[in-house]
Amino acid sequence: MEKKQKDVSKSRMANLELLRCIAMMMVVALHYLGKGELLGDLTESSMGGPGIAGWVIESFCIVAVNLYMLISGYFLTQSSFKISRLLGLWLQVWIYSAGIGIFAALTGILPAGEADTHYFLSILFPISMDHYWFLTVYLFLYAALPVIGMGVRKMTKGQMQAALGTLLFLFCLLKSVLPFRLETDGQGYDFIWYLCVFLTAAYIRRFGIPFLEKKSRSVCLYAAGCLGILTELFVLRQVYLRTGSLGLILKIPTEYNHIFPFLASVGLFCLFLQLKVSGRTARAAVRIGPYTLGVYLLHENMGIRYAWQSWLGADRISSAVSLAGYTVFAVATVFAFGILLDAFREFLTGAVLKGIGRTAPGRVMSSQISRLDRRFL
Repeated sequence: MEKKQKDVSKSRMANLELLRCIAMMMVVALHYLGKGELLGDLTESSMGGPGIAGWVIESFCIVAVNLYMLISGYFLTQSSFKISRLLGLWLQVWIYSAGIGIFAALTGILPAGEADTHYFLSILFPISMDHYWFLTVYLFLYAALPVIGMGVRKMTKGQMQAALGTLLFLFCLLKSVLPFRLETDGQGYDFIWYLCVFLTAAYIRRFGIPFLEKKSRSVCLYAAGCLGILTELFVLRQVYLRTGSLGLILKIPTEYNHIFPFLASVGLFCLFLQLKVSGRTARAAVRIGPYTLGVYLLHENMGIRYAWQSWLGADRISSAVSLAGYTVFAVATVFAFGILLDAFREFLTGAVLKGIGRTAPGRVMSSQISRLDRRFL
């Protein structure tokens, strides 16, 4: 009976683990296109087939970060805060940051002129120096989970609707309709936006969204949001080319806290909530999903952040077809290598920590951490 319950639990979360994998692949695609300089210049009258194709892919993948936030929020809503989890995440980030960062500097992957004091401070203090913005925001939110989580679990449906509606109006809808930049707009890279998405995931988990309980509607919302991104992007471009105005907001539809990416991500998230994933796909998703963060920590390391795109053909693209092909190849390569590397990192870290745990100081430290964890149960 116990084994059967575990299997059911795994099958229930396999849909979101599969979505986690897809979201990370989308993240890699975004970084390949953007940092590989493959997106067409919106300020030019002609951008060519590859440039247009790049923006099409970008528009359908820009939901990636919001999706990852929604998945995290969905699980964190019902989770207890753990010091051990916070320390484990920090250690994982530090291993990638320092390990790959130093390797890139020593091997010449990073140009010598860029290996300055700021670089080494960034790789040695990745959270405080905002080396990986996503993890910095995530860890800050997780540290606040005892307060935020308790509040979310005690709020009524009406209270959550009012709070979430206010936040989305101020930090999503407002910036989406105004023809100028707001000074408070963090473009989705800040704690406030992560909180908005966290509350959205919490609301979905507690109360659901009846309108999106049909797969067809979820698909339509995702498609409509992505097409809205693409349409607004090229409308703003035409306005800029004809009048020279709105230059500061040309790329605003592709920002994480714009209404179109937000709605598209909610649509795709709700679709996967309804999917039943089983068999080999479920087993693979559940096994691979936990390692996807390693894919991000690998390819977004400062030492190789702008180098790996050329390794994987970004400078050899000549048509829309070749752009699509090279993008798929790059995503598959980075994702596969990142998963394998993080599996090895986990094995190695586990062995080292196990050895430390056998020492007297290690046992004391482990006991203290466990005691702190129990305080939040």
